[in-house]
Amino acid sequence: MIACLRDVVAGMVRGVREYAAPAIERLDLELPEVPAEFPILHFREALEIASAPADEPDLSPAHERALGEWAQTEHGSDFVLVEGYPTAHRAFYSHPDPADPRWSRSFDLIFKGIELVSGAQRLHRYADYVRALQERGYPYAPYATYVEAFRRGIPPHGGFAIGLERWVSRLVEAANIREVTLFPRDLHRLAP
Repeated sequence: MIACLRDVVAGMVRGVREYAAPAIERLDLELPEVPAEFPILHFREALEIASAPADEPDLSPAHERALGEWAQTEHGSDFVLVEGYPTAHRAFYSHPDPADPRWSRSFDLIFKGIELVSGAQRLHRYADYVRALQERGYPYAPYATYVEAFRRGIPPHGGFAIGLERWVSRLVEAANIREVTLFPRDLHRLAP
């Protein structure tokens, strides 16, 4: 999945370069170079680099900024991928690492100091879903229609989601993501 993600991001940069050349020139944008491979850190290493406590369950925006600076300094990269988040703090369908189930097979891609992508290998066996729900104390009923599909057999799989507005925000170096959001919402504006 990480290799696929790298290719998707490289394709996005190529697409922007190819189809939005006038906007790039008008906005005087510098598009990122996508490395052949993203620098990869395990979550434990990321906490150390960001000077975060070892028991933190997730990365804060300040941690992400520190990791972005580290990636730029150490690898000359606008990208760094953090893998192996604590299983207990990821979605229940994230696959635990078979070598150490405390850590999940999930990841985030940080671009210029902000999380751009979250992804994971997902559970694919019915019994694993039932066990994950039980371990977290979740009732089966609300998830039944989803989990029942896995009773019939699903191959190993995973996925990721890209925050398009975050991507555009970092590309144009917007001060606030609302500047690149078509219909931004806040406490005082709930409808376009």
